[in-house]
Amino acid sequence: MNKHKGKYAWTVKVGEKGQIVIPKKARDIFDINPGDTLIILGDEQQGIAIPPKNALTKLITTLFDGTMPQREDEE
Repeated sequence: MNKHKGKYAWTVKVGEKGQIVIPKKARDIFDINPGDTLIILGDEQQGIAIPPKNALTKLITTLFDGTMPQREDEE
């Protein structure tokens, strides 16, 4: 049994303009296509993450579906 099933690691080089190429297998697995917009998250302690592209949709849905707790000054 592969205890790392579904886990991947790739290396990429940063070009002169700060660009990276997302490996083809990663693009295939995560359905990343030309023209897609991705979210890049950064934490100075833990590094950079590129969450799945549907994460933005989930975040917006959470923000606007009325289930977010209100701030005290909005009550």
